[in-house]
Amino acid sequence: MEYTTGTPSWRLVLRRALGGLRPRRRGQRQRGWSVGVPLIALAAGLLFTTSATTADGTALRDDRRPQLAQLIADKRVRLEARERQAGTLRAAVDEDAARLADVDEPVKEARQRADGMREPAGFTGLRGPGVTVTLNDSSRRTTDGGTNAPQNDDLVVHQGDVQAVVNALWAGGAEAMSIMDVRVISTSAVRCVGNTLLLHGQVFSPPFKITAIGEPTALRRALESAEGVQQFRDAVADFGLGYTETVERNVTVGAYDGSSDLRSAEVIE
Repeated sequence: MEYTTGTPSWRLVLRRALGGLRPRRRGQRQRGWSVGVPLIALAAGLLFTTSATTADGTALRDDRRPQLAQLIADKRVRLEARERQAGTLRAAVDEDAARLADVDEPVKEARQRADGMREPAGFTGLRGPGVTVTLNDSSRRTTDGGTNAPQNDDLVVHQGDVQAVVNALWAGGAEAMSIMDVRVISTSAVRCVGNTLLLHGQVFSPPFKITAIGEPTALRRALESAEGVQQFRDAVADFGLGYTETVERNVTVGAYDGSSDLRSAEVIE
């Protein structure tokens, strides 16, 4: 819709409004709508003119989703560049520390103690049997078919669903775990925004794949006994969500290659 602004449009609106309010000839009845229409026209003209002035040639309801998508893409590119830079710096630090350990006995002993802690801390890759669990959104859509119709929240994987699977696998004796092929450690946090997963600064969309290394029977038993996992399985039957368990004979979980927020830690004997 185009709006007309300026003095001519206002003159036309005022002329019609005053014409509707002008006294009628004697004996001529003045209908209610003849007074209301000019007032409505006056209000509409004011509204259109205000909207046109505010818009100033632009759309008032501009869809900003493309801009937000581009902003997210730009942030992701910068994050990947900084991760590569951080990896290069960590490698340089390791090389310098290794050279220093050759001539400094206390540094050598400290590196040996640290190397012994790398595997339980998740800084080395592991390979072995395990279980992979995949969670996916439903292919159904919400309808207005009644009070029992599914809502949007019923048809997507939530943060609590992913966390329930992760906790169950840890409780089942998992030795190492990855989400979307990203290694998770004790300081990893699972966060969901809408139906996307945030993990170590990366954004993932469903289906969400969770892989754990451990004794497969114990892992599956832990999944079966976890209340949160059972609730999601019930939702699979009710709303068409996706849930699969796959026994892995020999699967690899890579090393954690990010930085740790911990400043100190103690190994429990």
